Amino acid sequence: MPLERNYADNRILVTGGAGFIGSHLCERLLAERAEVICVDNYFTGSRRNIAHLLSNPLFEAMRHDVTFPLYVEVDAIFNLACPASPVHYQRDPVQTTKTSVHGAINMLGLAKRLGIRIFQASTSEVYGDPLVHPQPEEYWGNVNPIGIRSCYDEGKRCAETLFFDYWRQHQLPIKVARIFNTYGPRMQPNDGRVVSSFIVQALKGDDITVFGDGGQSRSFCYVDDLVEAITRLMLTENACTGPINLGNNSEFTIVELAEKVISFTKSRSKLIFKPLPQDDPRQRQPDLSKANALLDWQPKVALDDGLKETIAYFKHSLELA
Repeated sequence: MPLERNYADNRILVTGGAGFIGSHLCERLLAERAEVICVDNYFTGSRRNIAHLLSNPLFEAMRHDVTFPLYVEVDAIFNLACPASPVHYQRDPVQTTKTSVHGAINMLGLAKRLGIRIFQASTSEVYGDPLVHPQPEEYWGNVNPIGIRSCYDEGKRCAETLFFDYWRQHQLPIKVARIFNTYGPRMQPNDGRVVSSFIVQALKGDDITVFGDGGQSRSFCYVDDLVEAITRLMLTENACTGPINLGNNSEFTIVELAEKVISFTKSRSKLIFKPLPQDDPRQRQPDLSKANALLDWQPKVALDDGLKETIAYFKHSLELA
């Protein structure tokens, strides 16, 4: 059976593989001597994210939209395909929902045909604007099903439903991770996520836009920590289906984040405040008890250290632009 103990000599499909997290996952799998098929329609992914991998004989890039069936022979699937920032997923909300739901159906069908395990990148957004803090996996969430964020929130919730029904009905080995705020190199500068937005504004000397009063909190996980957790989860026993929260449980306010970015960039940017977008969560922090116990994992990269790496990346990218 494939993926007994490691990824070596396995052929792995990564959907959304040219995206921010997906490209780091492809890189990690190649380092573990896997053969990687990266599938992306480049709606939010970028060939620049995987350009350094194209010369690797074990890496293959394929332009494909997961809302259409895919026929490949692989040993495991990581399903990461979906725009993940409000700027992008609200640009075409119907397509966002289709990517989550039809994409899940197509990838689950492929996994069922091949009899292989499949990983689903779910999200902390399934908790909505939470009434429980921090959020454990048992919490059912507080999501507005008809709001401007629901194309993503409810799309991911429906994908989870499909995954667990395939597990119960077809005994398909599934792994579901609820990913909290993640940051690091290869984020898009214009994706509207708070870390990339603050860094780009600070490096350009522009005012830093804070939505709301800045007192809302988030927990920021560096991408290397997240990829470590994802690769561990995929190698667990079949009974370990998830959902499992993956992220960093160190909580910071948005103003605290902005102040750190200004300090590390030595910027003269000022903070300006604008109204909070509809349904934007006030608090977001993962309960990592299950990840700690089942994966023997906890995040290692402190926010200060991860921000410095991410700032260096954006500084280099802006110089090349």
